[in-house]
Amino acid sequence: MRKILVITGVTATGKTELSIELARKINGEIISADSMMVYKYMDIGTAKPSIEDRKTIPHHVIDVVEPSSDFSVKDFLEYSEKSIKQIIDKGKVPVVVGGTWLYIQALLYGLTDAPEGDWKIREKLYSRCINELYDELKRVDRIYAEKIHKNDRRRIIRALEVYYISGKPFSYFIDKHRFNESRYDFVGFVLERDREEVMNRIEKRVDNMFRQGLIDEVKNLVDMGYENAITSKQAIGYKEVLPYLKGEISLEEAKESIIKNTRDFAKRQIRTFRSKFKDNKNWHRLNISNYTNSELLYKIIEKYKSEEEAH
Repeated sequence: MRKILVITGVTATGKTELSIELARKINGEIISADSMMVYKYMDIGTAKPSIEDRKTIPHHVIDVVEPSSDFSVKDFLEYSEKSIKQIIDKGKVPVVVGGTWLYIQALLYGLTDAPEGDWKIREKLYSRCINELYDELKRVDRIYAEKIHKNDRRRIIRALEVYYISGKPFSYFIDKHRFNESRYDFVGFVLERDREEVMNRIEKRVDNMFRQGLIDEVKNLVDMGYENAITSKQAIGYKEVLPYLKGEISLEEAKESIIKNTRDFAKRQIRTFRSKFKDNKNWHRLNISNYTNSELLYKIIEKYKSEEEAH
């Protein structure tokens, strides 16, 4: 089986643009590992590749569910595994691209044997205040609580759900799994930029989103009945526009709020990626601030080819 090429890194590092050029050069197709790009009608705020780029290079696991639908890690596995097989059967290279580490980890290393979800428990948890939930998680599973953000409702609820069902902390199942064995042969690249550069790129990206029509995109989602879906803690770029549409804040305040929340999200990603790639021979860290685009492409392609040939 061909090696999979994986590109990850924090938001606004330039993964999307690079991966399209990369896939073009190595006869690849892209599998998105981004938890927000799975949703239809949410294009500008999630920085999806353009329709033109998607026509040129096939993209998978984008626009697969309605904004109101739940999309789990297991759903991602189902879609991505099917796509990998299709791409390899065509004689092409699967290029997995995205910053949602939970998805990439599950695809490459599998899931823990923590119990399946229970919607009755989950529903009760979702009705509670986030601060109260996080305080409870700290009491029952301090190890896992310290690894996630206090506003990460989805992960907090999943950890509490596991504890309620099994009587064991979620960190027990994570430690038991270890995530050492790879399910696929892969070559992984973690794209990095200087921190200040990432923060500046976030501001420019947000400005560009407003120019592209983010306000109209959010209006359209509200008109379609998806307001509750876009008030989720995850939907950065959407939930901040709603108060502006209701006349509660100014356009500039909405924009500043998106920039701040995206920067906070990037900082959490930076911490996550720092802790994940120590002493792992499959992963190569590249500070792309130090390369031209052509140098970077050459470096990635040569490394991939050498490892593919050695396979």
